[in-house]
Formats: sequence, C-alpha cells, structure tokens
Amino acid sequence: MNLALFDLDNTLIAGDSDFQWAQFLIQKNALDRELHEAKNIEFYEQYKAGTLDIHEFLDFQLKPLARHPRDQLEAWRSEFVQQKILPLIAPGTRKLIERHQVDEDLCIIITATNSFVTAPIARVLGIDHLIATEPEEEEGQFTGRVYGTPSFREGKVERLEKWLDAHNLTWLSFLRSWFYSDSLNDLPLLSKVTHPVAVDPDPTLKSHALRNNWPIISLR
Repeated sequence: MNLALFDLDNTLIAGDSDFQWAQFLIQKNALDRELHEAKNIEFYEQYKAGTLDIHEFLDFQLKPLARHPRDQLEAWRSEFVQQKILPLIAPGTRKLIERHQVDEDLCIIITATNSFVTAPIARVLGIDHLIATEPEEEEGQFTGRVYGTPSFREGKVERLEKWLDAHNLTWLSFLRSWFYSDSLNDLPLLSKVTHPVAVDPDPTLKSHALRNNWPIISLR
C-alpha cells in the first residue's frame, strides 16, 4: 500500500480557502469589513512568511462560527463552495488525484484550514479522508474554540500519526508516501514522506526543494 497526502490551499486549489471564507463572510455582512478585512490580510501574510501564530489566528477564524446558527452557516458554506472554491480548483488537480486513486493509494487531504470549511471541498475533489483543524462543538453548535491539536506545521505530523494509529496503520505500512504542498509551513511533513513534492511552491519551499532535489510541479 502507498500513501498520498495532499495539502489543500494553494496546492489543490489556486487560493486559500481560510482567507476566502473570511472574505465571503465579510461580503455577506456576517463580519464587519472595517474590523476583519485588514486582520484577515495580515494573518494571510504572516502565514506566507512562516510567522503565523496559529492559536491567535484560530481565535480570529473560529469565533464567527459561534456567532451564527448552524443551519445559516451551512447555507453560507454551500454558496461559498459553489461561488468561491469551484473556480479555484487547479486545472491539474483532478488528474493528479485520479492517478493516485487508480493506483489504489490511500489518499488524504491534510490541511490547517478547519474541517467545517474543508469537508465539502474534499467531497467535491473525491477524497474520502480529511485531516483538518477541528472546531470545538457543544450540542451541535460551534464554540469558537479549537478542538485538539491544530493541523499546522508539526501539528500535521502529529495529527496524521494519530489518524494512522486509529486506523491500525503506521509509516511502515506504506512502501511509498507522497506529500504535495506549496508551503514552507509544511516542511515538517514533507520531510517525513519518501516522495515530497513542491506544488507551485512559495520561494522558501522552492529553494529547499531545489537544494534537496525534490520534484517541483505546477497544477495550474
């Protein structure tokens, strides 16, 4: 058995679903533009620079989930995926996923973006398994807090290994493993797989990939 791991934002889609979700809520007047737009851009720049405080960001990103009824959030999410995400699916994404599925590789999307936003995106892409940052829930409603370890940087390694253990698997279960990512923030997990692949990489990841003879591809 082989393992194929896919980052989502700026890898399988040509954009960031976290950033786009906040912008969508601003457009819906669910968030105050003056208060949230500048902060959303600031966090996104920190992410790209590798300086993001994930807990500060999640406090910002998950609080809106607690302010609205679940049915309203789900209605917005359906509209968001149709309007904002489908146009961002990179041209080469489906062919890459299909190649691994034809080979019967275990395919998992692993993303720092929360599962409420990303679960329908994974379904659209035809990938059954998702490891994402989990928003805390109480009686079916979001609390605005994170549950467990965020799926970010070293947290992606931790969350993946816990997922594998829960499915009676380990790294040794796989002859080969791939991880496709665009981001310097994914270097901890890229360094764990047998086949790291830089996809439309940021400058730091591109330099690292060139130094280490990692493949560099574009899905766009």
